[in-house]
Amino acid sequence: MLFNNFIPQSEGWLPKWQLFVAATALFNTIQNLVSLKLTKRLYGGSPLVNPLQARTFAVWTLTSMIVRGYAAYHLHLRPIYDITLFTYFIAFFHFTSETMIFRSVKFSGPMIFPFLVSTVTLIWMFNQRDFYVTAQGSM
Repeated sequence: MLFNNFIPQSEGWLPKWQLFVAATALFNTIQNLVSLKLTKRLYGGSPLVNPLQARTFAVWTLTSMIVRGYAAYHLHLRPIYDITLFTYFIAFFHFTSETMIFRSVKFSGPMIFPFLVSTVTLIWMFNQRDFYVTAQGSM
């Protein structure tokens, strides 16, 4: 089947998860460039959500999509693994700080999904680093 040619062939579920998150980010990037509807929903209808902020968020999401998509096929390389890990840390920091430090949004509804994805993936990647990063990929 043609679709199987695009699925990462590495062992484990983390490479497939990276590809899934990257595909989701592609949708989110397009959505942020086209409409404010879902972005306003994510940020609880905050008046701080405006077209400029949405486009900036789209650029960040596109950047993380490229890194995570590339990582889906190259998790054995330490620099790729580490950079990908940092994308989840940055996302975690962003959503946590907007909720708990700046209090610009409330932790509810749609905000739960990016918080869970970043948290679960951070823990997963910390715990599985030695499994995916090979000695030859450590540079």
